[in-house]
Amino acid sequence: MAKIKVVVVDDSALVRSLLTEIINRQADMTCVGAAADPLVAREMIRELNPDVITLDVEMPRMDGLEFLSRLMRLRPMPVVMVSTLTEQGAETTLRALEMGAVDFVAKPRIGVSSGLQELAGDIVDKIRVAASAHVKRLPPAPAAGAVPAGGGAAEPPRAALPRVSTEKIICIGASTGGTEAIREVLMPMPADAPAIVITQHMPPGFTTSFANRLNTLCRIRVQEAQHGQRILPGHAYIAPGGHHLRIDRSGSNYVAVVEDTEPVNRHRPSVEVLFKSAARVLGPNALGIMLTGMGADGAQAMREMKDAGSYNYVQDEASCVVFGMPRMAIQYGAAHEVLPLSQIAAAVLARLASAPAGVRHRI
Repeated sequence: MAKIKVVVVDDSALVRSLLTEIINRQADMTCVGAAADPLVAREMIRELNPDVITLDVEMPRMDGLEFLSRLMRLRPMPVVMVSTLTEQGAETTLRALEMGAVDFVAKPRIGVSSGLQELAGDIVDKIRVAASAHVKRLPPAPAAGAVPAGGGAAEPPRAALPRVSTEKIICIGASTGGTEAIREVLMPMPADAPAIVITQHMPPGFTTSFANRLNTLCRIRVQEAQHGQRILPGHAYIAPGGHHLRIDRSGSNYVAVVEDTEPVNRHRPSVEVLFKSAARVLGPNALGIMLTGMGADGAQAMREMKDAGSYNYVQDEASCVVFGMPRMAIQYGAAHEVLPLSQIAAAVLARLASAPAGVRHRI
């Protein structure tokens, strides 16, 4: 079996050396080149034809994002970003994921050598996943002065969702490729949408920026979940990196429980934790959505949601970056509908709008 060929692009000689060593320790991959800047990397890519690139966010001579943008337009290929644990690093990483990077690794600002060695397992796992990911070509940049697609057009009037929608909670699970998939589900949601509770596999320091970015794009309010806060319609709550998020009941209200307990399925936050709480606490008040991601986190719990009365949507293989978690959810029999990402939000809203007035599951 051919090894996964990796090119490492990083301005730090130490990081290049460490990543090369970590990659070459694996039986199924090899570092075929290491470049100090994107211009050197460009020539390496042409000559070596790698399967995956690791790319530093902050690079000399050409900004990492500019290089990624050109790469994804001209020669799209799997890219794993190497980011710094800073607010600016998080913002840049989210932009890179929007451009088509498959995933990212957050390197520490101090103790880089020991920190990267501790992350070695995570790094090579992400390279393996990236090697088999579905990578899409980035569309050309719009001409100067051009109006983006849909820009400037008034949104057609939409009837308010029935009261039943405010008694539902939408639960979303995602991993690799999930930041952009979540954005595509949330942006069409009207201001009076049901509450949305989200677990996206993401480390500490990145979910705040992720929530803030979505909040600027969406009509609903998007925020990191806080322990004990009420879960309200018109809001989306994202599990903070490094913490589990589950739903509980307090009197007549649903509330968010944020806790720093042991990882589940190797993840914290874990989709399994959120979906199990939805099955237990929400029952038929839940709508489940499983989006792109590696592994099987949340798949079994999504079947528990279905058995408890939830109606569940699963992203189809063609539109997934990685068809891992959705595939497992389907295998567990958890899906009512398997849909392209572009159709999930509309399907959810149509179901809510057509809900019979007499069937309401009040808190």
